[in-house]
Formats: sequence, C-alpha cells, structure tokens
Amino acid sequence: MAYFSSEYECKIDAKGRMVLPSKVKSNLPNAGGNNIVVTRGFEVCLVVYPIVEWNKVFSKVAGLNEFNEEYRNFQRNFFRGNTELELDSNGRFLLPKSLLKYAQIDKDVILVGMGNRLEIWNPDLYEQFLVKDQQQFSKLAEKYLGESNS
Repeated sequence: MAYFSSEYECKIDAKGRMVLPSKVKSNLPNAGGNNIVVTRGFEVCLVVYPIVEWNKVFSKVAGLNEFNEEYRNFQRNFFRGNTELELDSNGRFLLPKSLLKYAQIDKDVILVGMGNRLEIWNPDLYEQFLVKDQQQFSKLAEKYLGESNS
C-alpha cells in the first residue's frame, strides 16, 4: 500500500509538467512501477493515485450496478477525464490542460499527501478548504477518532 503525507510546494512548468518530490516518488509502490492516474477531485483539485491504488478504486466504482441511473451518473462523472500517466526518469509527468483548467492551476501548486493518494491544489483554493479554527478541528478529531468510534 502507498503511504503519502505532508505538503509540498511544487511548480508546473510552461509545458504543463510537474515533478514529484523525491520523497513522494520513493513512496510509490513498486508493483505499479512509475504509472499513476490523475483525475478530478471532488473538490476543485486533482487527485493522483499510484496505479495499484487506482485499481482498487476503479474496481469499486466500475462494480456499481450499471442498471441504476444514479450509479451510472456517478460513474460517468467519476471516470470523466481520468488520465493514466507514466513518470519519466526525473519523476515528471504531463498534466492535461483540461485537468489544469478544472483545478484552476497555473504555475504554483501545493501537493498534499492523503494516505493512499495525493491531491494537487491551487494554493489559494487549498487555503479556502482548510479548517482555520483549531477548536473546530479538535471537534472533528473527536467525532472521527474519539473513543466512541474505536
């Protein structure tokens, strides 16, 4: 299983390429080689999955009942614009223009480790999605990680 954490400030070059930080690249599972999948996030960001992790998500979504209209609609929107990419020897990959436009990404990005996946954010939009109130964050931790949920 892949494990990603932390935040990294990265750049997108003029051709739309991004370099994965070496620490992130070293955490890619060996089983998938240098293959990743980039997709639209549920928020205005991009999500990067190592191919091994993507295959798990793909199986869940593709396994939904195709005869259910809500499932089809979800599948259609979820699979839209997914792109399988291979990292070059420097850890670079080319982000499609349509995905950059979706995430409102220009040059500077924040790469966020999210356990089994990474998120790529426009820094200004990322700040808008963060919990700013420490008490609110504490309440979220209690709700999701407190003793009653163990």
